[in-house]
This record gives sequence, structure tokens and C-alpha cells, in this order.
Amino acid sequence: MNAVDVRELSLWYGTFQALDRVSMSVKLGEIVALIGPSGCGKSTLLRCMNRMNDMPGVRITGGLDVGGYNALSPQTDVLQLRRDVGMVFQRPNPLPMSVRENVLFGLKLHAPATSAADREVALESALREVALWDQVKDALDRPGEHLSLEGRQKLCIARLLPLKPRVLLMDEPCSALDPEGIAAVEELMARLRGRYTLVVVTHNMQQARRVSDTSMFLYMGEMVEIAPTADLFTSPRDERTSRYVEGRFG
Repeated sequence: MNAVDVRELSLWYGTFQALDRVSMSVKLGEIVALIGPSGCGKSTLLRCMNRMNDMPGVRITGGLDVGGYNALSPQTDVLQLRRDVGMVFQRPNPLPMSVRENVLFGLKLHAPATSAADREVALESALREVALWDQVKDALDRPGEHLSLEGRQKLCIARLLPLKPRVLLMDEPCSALDPEGIAAVEELMARLRGRYTLVVVTHNMQQARRVSDTSMFLYMGEMVEIAPTADLFTSPRDERTSRYVEGRFG
């Protein structure tokens, strides 16, 4: 069973077609990089996976299964879908509350019967997983917004982990970070490999090469090429892919 299956997915914003019959699949535990020039549909595709394109004027056709959900079905519980398919945004967006409350927010919302002791275990486990525990263990009641950019992005990832999501969607998660922060978040992605499925939008070609198992190149709403990352960057099959990874456009 795949973590993500996309079948002939098309999307229109009004009369503008942003995705054109996109098909792709992501294996359980895999890290996939979605690459392509600005405006090619990468973030639009990512946002389809947990129903963030639900808005007036948007029309979607095709099929999309994510984390065991039919993501496009009107019968799908969107809150449950977003519990199991978490999103990390371009700029860190911690909630205006303490580090502790940020990490436990989803658990309290979706599993209110969880005991206080189990919450503390989940808190420490999530913060250790993202390598924040040693930094914040004596400041758990300080506002999460007081952390560095890198720390805030790690906190946003930690906020998802107590719910044990099936898929993590990351939309340019390192674009606001300095080189040290980028390295720290990439190390975190590597630690999550195999236990979580990650779909990552990135404009950073070197990052795609460093962190992903598979790369997928989109261009003008079309899925042009999918291949193991090493193959896509060293021997792309499509001329458009070759021109993009060589930096000749984009």
C-alpha cells in the first residue's frame, strides 16, 4: 500500500488550470521532493493532499488517496484527514502559547482523554525527536514564538508528532532559515525517514538531492518526470527536466 496515490488530478482556480492530469505515488516511509519553477503547481498539489484548496472557485477532478483517506471525497472528515496528514509551512507558525501547549495542542484536541502522564511522555518524545528537548526542557512554559526561526520550525514539526501522522507535507520548510538551520532541519528529515512519509516542496536542488529518495519534476501544472533522485539529477529522461536541474531556467 502506498502512502499517497494521485490519479489524473486536475485543478482549476476559476478558469486558470493549475494542475493538468497529474499522477504520482509515494511509498510508505519514503521522502519525496517536488521540484519545479515557481508557479508550476508544486504547492497546489501539496495542498490538495490535506484539503487546503477547499475554497470557492476551485474545481478538482481525478483521484487522490492520502494516508488511507479518499482526500477528495465530500464524506471524508477533513479534521481527521489533517490529523493524519500534517502540514509544515514555509514560515514557522507556532501557536501563540507556550512550547508545552504548542506540542500538546493536537493531542488535547483529538485525544482529550489522554492522561497527564501520557501527555508528558508525548511532549518529551516529540521534542527529543526534533532535537529540541535539551534546548527547551527548562523553558517549556515560555512562548514558542521566542525560539529562533530554526527552533520554531522544529516546534511546528514536533506539534504534529504526538498524533502519529501517516504523512508529513512540507512546503519549502527551510526557505526562511540560515545555512545552520537548513542543515538542522535536513538532519531531522533524515531521522524521520522510514517512520514517516514526507512529501517536500523545495526550490533548493541541492536539498532535494541530499534528503529525498525520489524526485518529481512539475512544469506548468504537468508531472513531467518521476525517478529515483540520483537518476533524475544525473540522467533525466525529459529535456525539460535536464534544462531545469542544470539551472538553464526556473
